[in-house]
Amino acid sequence: MIRPGGFNMLPSVVKNLLILNGLFFLATIVLENRFDFSLIEVLGLRFPFAEKFQPYQIISYLFMHGSFTHLFFNMFAVWMFGSVLENFWGAKKFIIFYVITGIGAAVLHYGIVYYQMLPTLQMVNDYLNSPSQQELTKFLSSEYFKISSTEILSNFNDFRSSYNALLEQGQKQEALNLSTKFIANYKEDYLNAPVVVGASGSLFGLLLAFGMLFPNSLLYLFFAIPIKAKYFVILYGALELYSGFTDLTSNVAHFAHLGGMLFGFILIKMWGTNRTY
Repeated sequence: MIRPGGFNMLPSVVKNLLILNGLFFLATIVLENRFDFSLIEVLGLRFPFAEKFQPYQIISYLFMHGSFTHLFFNMFAVWMFGSVLENFWGAKKFIIFYVITGIGAAVLHYGIVYYQMLPTLQMVNDYLNSPSQQELTKFLSSEYFKISSTEILSNFNDFRSSYNALLEQGQKQEALNLSTKFIANYKEDYLNAPVVVGASGSLFGLLLAFGMLFPNSLLYLFFAIPIKAKYFVILYGALELYSGFTDLTSNVAHFAHLGGMLFGFILIKMWGTNRTY
């Protein structure tokens, strides 16, 4: 059972994180509904090689959430585990841990994304270096041609119609020029497509820290089944690892969660543990 001295149910950093995340979510809704402006497009984290990537997104993405449910459960867990850890570490150490695990989540996630995107990018670059009708057909019919956004789908449909029309008119060079332009635009859209939002990476770092610092504390699955924190962390980490390799169609960034846990583990090992409860 955790009884740190001078325990504050809502310490300053956790309180401000809850407020900031709530304000960003409200701003997202208002700007979208009133001005048709997507804050997620600006503050969500893009792939580092994408045109729309900005360095500040490495931090700002932690305050963006895609739905109220996403926000609520993340913030509930930040309060639940973060309050204990901020009381244990102090405000400065806690915010350092929160930010670094969030950055670590992004690093691991996009490292995996880059590995997954690499075959497509290689085929795109090969085509741009040596375009031909045969290579275009090969790429568009391959598994590496990914329709990863509505923008890509719309551009592809427009291109296909214009490209086929040029071929029917015997304008092969014009069709080839059009295909080169399309593939160049496709590469840009493909790199811009993945966007990560949410504090889940930092949250999983907090969960890992709680399990390491307070391993014998009891958590309750479904508010009913008691389980020690250390076993809960191991179980959740194993589930995320399994999901990362098998759940390839959902929008859940499983490797971002693992990145938060990995960087959290490294930090705690560097800092050491003075006591457990």
